[in-house]
Amino acid sequence: MFTFLISLVLLICGYFVYGRFVERIFSPDAERITPAIEKADGVDYIVLPGWKIFMIQFLNIAGTGPIFGAIMGAKFGPVAYLWIVLGCIFAGATHDYLSGMLSMRNKGAGLPELVGKYLGNGVKKIMLVFTVLLLILVGAVFVKSPADILTSMFGNGLLWIILIFTYYVIATMLPVDKIIGKIYPLFAFSLLFMAAALMVVLFIRWYDLPELWDAGFTNLGNSLHPDTFTDDIFPCLFITIACGAISGFHATQSPLMARCIKNEKMGRPIFYGSMITEGIVALIWATVAAYFFYGKPEAGCDIMEGANGFATGAPVVVNLVCNNWLGVAGGILAMLGVVAAPITSGDTALRSARLIIAEWLGAEQKTIAKRLMISIPLFLITIAVLVWQMENSEGFGVIWGYFGWANQTLAVFTLWTLTVYLAKEKKCYLITLIPALLMTAVCSAYIIVAKNALGMPPYIGYGVAALLCIVFLALFIKYLNKLNEK
Repeated sequence: MFTFLISLVLLICGYFVYGRFVERIFSPDAERITPAIEKADGVDYIVLPGWKIFMIQFLNIAGTGPIFGAIMGAKFGPVAYLWIVLGCIFAGATHDYLSGMLSMRNKGAGLPELVGKYLGNGVKKIMLVFTVLLLILVGAVFVKSPADILTSMFGNGLLWIILIFTYYVIATMLPVDKIIGKIYPLFAFSLLFMAAALMVVLFIRWYDLPELWDAGFTNLGNSLHPDTFTDDIFPCLFITIACGAISGFHATQSPLMARCIKNEKMGRPIFYGSMITEGIVALIWATVAAYFFYGKPEAGCDIMEGANGFATGAPVVVNLVCNNWLGVAGGILAMLGVVAAPITSGDTALRSARLIIAEWLGAEQKTIAKRLMISIPLFLITIAVLVWQMENSEGFGVIWGYFGWANQTLAVFTLWTLTVYLAKEKKCYLITLIPALLMTAVCSAYIIVAKNALGMPPYIGYGVAALLCIVFLALFIKYLNKLNEK
């Protein structure tokens, strides 16, 4: 528990210290006219209150990632705390803040447009297809996971899928302030209440859990359960815990709120702050899961009764914890947050996809007819992926695995884009260059060693990862030399 307490303090300090440092590097201008004012259209470009934008941004980027990902990541042991804290402060929050602010400086441009501007049109075309496919996967995955939770509580699985997807259609089509701006703050409150309530329980009971200085960098799950857990810390931990540390999906969501901010100075609390908040949620759930998987019987592991121990899935852990720790009313409110988080990420994912495609086609989105022209094919493809997922017993696992890798690969492209931008503006590019190299190594190694990918020996994956990092770094140095010549 001391590791949890120290990690919590570090995350909060990270916002005030390193977050301010990153803000100074970007240098927001309070006098600059923002896209919300310059391009106001009453649909996607609308000025909203700062607190409401924070709530929407937090819910957009959260999904089930900081909950399910943190629970699965806790199986690695206390080393998961290290990735959540360092990843969130130095990579994830920096990534979210700079991608949101860069979008604001470019009139609310989406991620593919930003990538094209700084990495070239060839990369832009790849990113356009890659990003839209990722967002479709998000839409499909985040229909299934909340529907499964609701089905376990009330039955009627197909009905919940239809209702959730119907909501997706409505939320994607309507102006941002009609549904998203009105109900997201309530759902965000539910998610924050759940996290705060669980944190209070943890502090009151103060469980005896493995500490980082005792376990070190040991893969605790592998050492204690070698028959059921064989994942390597590198690169698997960095893919498993994504949204609680760094997630490329966030860079597709930040432009949505960059179109609603009236003052650039609001960027740090909204973008950097929402990511730190998500890191805290991940930290809490990682600690709850550590108690679930490694808690000692004498500590009173009441929620372990009837569970399948270490092999228990994340949704089961969530149900057991919420029902046993928070009571009936608290459990319902907590489950509302768990269900709402993926739904609200799914609808904004499809909204982002619509806007990215519209930006590429140069199609205005003020009229419903133009929105339908893009949205109908988008919905049909998402339904096809959803149907395939439902008809295959391993469908969800396969899509989730590729989504995790694609998600972090998107972060790689975003970080390199931000690095080139900072270098071009003669700003401290090291704040994104180091995370870019790390995530390049993670994603390239994962696709080679992962069992559902190439499944090759780790030393090959590590060798290829090191080689790619050297190549990308050499290309960046070459770019810097050209800048200096100019």
